Amino acid sequence: MSAQLKTIEEAPAQTGAIERVLLVDDSRLQRRVLSASLERAGYDVAEASSGAEALALCAKVAPDLVLSAWAMPEMDGLEFCQKFRAQQGEHYAYFILLTSKSEKDEVIRGLELGADDFLVKPINAQELQARISAGERIVRMQRELLEKNRVIGETLSELQRVHDNLDRDLIEAKRLQESLVPNRLVAYESCLISLFLQSSGHVGGDLVGHFPIDETKAGIFSIDVSGHGVSSALMTARLAGYLSPSAPEQNIALRRLLDGSVMALPPAEVIGQLNDLFLEEIETEHYFTMMLGEVDLLRGTVTIAQAGHPHPLIQRACGAIEQSGPGGLPVGLVPGARYDQFEIQLYPGDRLLILSDGVTECQNFAGKMLEEEGLAHIAKTLSGRRGQDYFERLIWHLQEYAGARRFDDDISGVLLEFDGT
Repeated sequence: MSAQLKTIEEAPAQTGAIERVLLVDDSRLQRRVLSASLERAGYDVAEASSGAEALALCAKVAPDLVLSAWAMPEMDGLEFCQKFRAQQGEHYAYFILLTSKSEKDEVIRGLELGADDFLVKPINAQELQARISAGERIVRMQRELLEKNRVIGETLSELQRVHDNLDRDLIEAKRLQESLVPNRLVAYESCLISLFLQSSGHVGGDLVGHFPIDETKAGIFSIDVSGHGVSSALMTARLAGYLSPSAPEQNIALRRLLDGSVMALPPAEVIGQLNDLFLEEIETEHYFTMMLGEVDLLRGTVTIAQAGHPHPLIQRACGAIEQSGPGGLPVGLVPGARYDQFEIQLYPGDRLLILSDGVTECQNFAGKMLEEEGLAHIAKTLSGRRGQDYFERLIWHLQEYAGARRFDDDISGVLLEFDGT
């Protein structure tokens, strides 16, 4: 036996992947012959005379390579291999069964129970060295994979932590953005103004609002900033400050007169000022579409300026639908752009609906947009709805059209229902 193992004594051990070897055999002579040879080759060798003793040793120090006899009393090599694999943690060990068996069925059964390789007794030294070298490669690859998985796991954990922090920040940002539209239902003696805002993500680039001018007039606006996400939301926050309902002195659509009263500037002029302001003072790639209106609460007259925003929808008391407007350029694209304004006359029972393009550009599964025709059809079915109930039913119809609960774009709107004096 010692002569047969001379080759392994002369071959230097490959350090790194396999250093600790466990010999399991009920024959003390067989263990000592193999152990002496492996130790001279540079391996750290432990011995066990039974499977139970080997399992106890493995629980203390995990081996890199196991050489186990197949035929042993009480617990044979197959049972030991199965229990060893069940006990083994992340530290993978290469398992070679030493056997006099060569039947294919027995070999297959051994592989199924966790063995990596087989050596038929009497052991040939060159063959043993070749099997150990193969084990070196497999154990090294397994540990490299384990290390990569560990790094990936740590990276995923860090990404999850960052995601959770970002998610919490976005949820808080969503609350802050929703606070920009505190009063979503404003009731006057002559009309009802309802506001709706739903972002496609945590935060979005849409903004709707209302501000009082005096006892008989009010302002309404709808804004859609290009893009989505945080940068667009920051733009809406900036714009909300320019059209603040709670601070008339900061609202660029209003001017305080010497006697303390407040007057509204023409909507087209206000949008022109915003266009110049954004191009001259604010460095951003964003632009936005907008609809700004001045409502005469007594007469039902609405003076509107349109800047690239979808056309307003007027639904008469009789059910007739009108959708038209000058269109205009978006704000923040062309220096010196000028905007036109027009008037809409509402009569008792009429309503004015201003929506972002997330409604008319809503797509079904076939990729067909809802467009103005589809919106008109929905508006007719909602003729009996009012206030926030109107918007809730509108969203329900959009979900039915799109076949989804979430939309690709933000959705916002202003609904003005004129009841008359």
